[in-house]
Amino acid sequence: MPEIPLVPAHWRFPAQPASVRRARHAVAESLPDVLRPQLRDDLSLLTSELVTNAIRHGVRREDEDLIELVLWPADGHYWLAVSDPGTGKPELAHPDWDSESGRGLILVESLATAWTVRPRPMRGTSVIAGLSFRQGG
Repeated sequence: MPEIPLVPAHWRFPAQPASVRRARHAVAESLPDVLRPQLRDDLSLLTSELVTNAIRHGVRREDEDLIELVLWPADGHYWLAVSDPGTGKPELAHPDWDSESGRGLILVESLATAWTVRPRPMRGTSVIAGLSFRQGG
């Protein structure tokens, strides 16, 4: 009989700046106690960057859109998908040294074991990033 996987954690937050903190807290608190010391800081930073990007670039002001997060363990990784209703494809920027923004995906690139951008079947875009973890803590 195959091993039954865990049900992914799933949240929806309003596309508002206050949701960044709420999303970061929800994701960190959903980690198993044994993995929190190993993953909490990096996963919190990934969450902050991806949710901030989704709010800034994936929604229109006139919409009452939601940002969706899904977190699940698979193949020695914790995977985080942050989805928004936008159709753009986030890309790594190369900001000047004095730029005030544009470094979010650079942080994602340096922290994540792997990451990608995928269109959603009905509407929107998902950025998916994975952090590897050691089994048994």
